[in-house]
Amino acid sequence: MIVYHGSNVIVARPRLVHQNRTLDFGYGFYTTTNLNQAISFADKVTSRRQSGSPCVSSYVVPDIEKLAGRYKVLVFSEPNEEWLDFVFANRNGMYAGKQYDIIFGPVANDTIYRTFVAYEEGILTKEETIARLKVKELYNQMTFATEAALNELTYSGQLPIERGKP
Repeated sequence: MIVYHGSNVIVARPRLVHQNRTLDFGYGFYTTTNLNQAISFADKVTSRRQSGSPCVSSYVVPDIEKLAGRYKVLVFSEPNEEWLDFVFANRNGMYAGKQYDIIFGPVANDTIYRTFVAYEEGILTKEETIARLKVKELYNQMTFATEAALNELTYSGQLPIERGKP
């Protein structure tokens, strides 16, 4: 399987770096199988950091089924109640459940930010939030949360990009 990581620099040797913000799946190295999503993220990271150039690094990694035989893997096949609770807890820095090596599932990207805010503020119920999320086109993310799991990534190349263009 091929996965991509969008950033403001090429990442030939992935590593775990503590973030100063909370993310959907918590601490880890984030990748996606969707090249367009990686390009979009590279643009955002470059703008936020105001340095470097948008770049996409690509990696080969065993299929999720093979990884599940060797690691603690959590897979969300769709935005459901379990996924919403997990993302909500991570984004709010409150997750205290089981720790995983690899997490795979939908990404709560910027297009659904308002839906999440409405849920966080109690405007939408959990059921209403999930129903709204299911009609959105959600991309995926695969997060490597431990050094052992990170070693499964084999760097396969880079794709320098111009802002907003592959």
